[in-house]
Amino acid sequence: MPKQKLLFITTGGTIASVRTDQGLKPVLSSEELLAHLPELEQLCEPQTLALCSIDSTDMGPEHWLMLARAIQENYALYDGFIVCHGTDTLAYTAAALSYLVQNADKPIILTGAQQPISNEITDAKKNLRDSVICALDPGSRGVMVVFGGQVIAGTRAKKNKTISYDAFASVNFPTLALVQGDRLVRYVPSPWPTGPVEFGRALDNRVFLLKLTPGLAPELLPEIFRLYNCVIVESFGVGGIPQTLMDAFAEGLGEYDQTHKVLILTTQVTYEGSDVGIYEVGKRVKNRFRFLEAHDMTIEAVVTKIMWLLAQNCESFDQLAQRFYRQINFDTFYH
Repeated sequence: MPKQKLLFITTGGTIASVRTDQGLKPVLSSEELLAHLPELEQLCEPQTLALCSIDSTDMGPEHWLMLARAIQENYALYDGFIVCHGTDTLAYTAAALSYLVQNADKPIILTGAQQPISNEITDAKKNLRDSVICALDPGSRGVMVVFGGQVIAGTRAKKNKTISYDAFASVNFPTLALVQGDRLVRYVPSPWPTGPVEFGRALDNRVFLLKLTPGLAPELLPEIFRLYNCVIVESFGVGGIPQTLMDAFAEGLGEYDQTHKVLILTTQVTYEGSDVGIYEVGKRVKNRFRFLEAHDMTIEAVVTKIMWLLAQNCESFDQLAQRFYRQINFDTFYH
C-alpha cells in the first residue's frame, strides 16, 4: 500500500528558529526543518512548501489567505496538510482556515513548538510526529490543531500558557482526540463534509477588539466606529455595556441598513461563554440596539469569522446573524 502524501507548509515561528544575538529568529528552511525528523519518511511521503519565514506575531489576514490559496492549489495532489506555525497567533490562523477552507475531506493540521526543533530538548519533534499520526488516521478531516498530544478543533484552540509544552486548550468543547505513541484515541468524530470543498478568497480586517475596563471613557468610541466595520466588545462576566457608554455605542452603530456597522458582545472570561440577557445591564443593551453575541465561541473564532462574513457584504442584519450563528467546524453550539 503506497504511503500517504503529506504537504508540510512552513511559515516560520519558534519551531523553525535558531538563537541569534537579537533573540530567537525563524531561519530554518522547510527542508532543514524536516531534516531534524528523518523518521517521518517511514510513516508518509513528506513534501514541503515554504510559504514564509516570520514570527507568528507578524502573521495576519494576508497570510491566512495565502495559506488557503496554497492548500487550494495543492488540494488534489496530497492526502493531507500540516502547517508549521508560531504558537502566538496559531489559534487565529486555525480559526481563519476553518472559515476559508470548508467541507474539507482531508486533514489540515496546524502545529508548532515552544522550543526550536534544533534544541537538544524540544517539543517540536513530538508535535510534528503527532501531527503525522493524526493526519494518517482515516477519520481525520478538516482544520485541527495538534499540540502537546491533543487534537483540538480549529475553532476551539486557545494558547493559555506561554512556556509549558501543553500550551493549548480546547475552549468550551471537548478535545477531539489524543495522540498516544502511534495511536490516535478519538473522542469526537471529525465533521462530515456537507458538500464539495470550498475555499474563501476574501477577508475584511476592519475589526476592532475592545476590552472593557472600569471607567473607560466614551470619547474614543465614535472614532473606533468610524475606522472599523465591526467592534467586538470583551465585556465583564456574562456580558453587558456600562451605562456611561450606551449613548456612544448607539451613535457609533447607527442603523445597520445605513452604516453596515456591527457590534458583537462577548466576555473577558475564557470559559463558559456569554449570556447577555441574564442581568439588567445586558437586557438594557438588547433594548437599545441590535448586536451579535459570541456565546460559547472563542475570541479567535469570533474575530476571524466576522472578517470572513464582512467580506461577503450581507444585505441585512438578519442575514448576517443567520450566517454568524451557523455552526462551522464546531465553532458554536448556540441555536
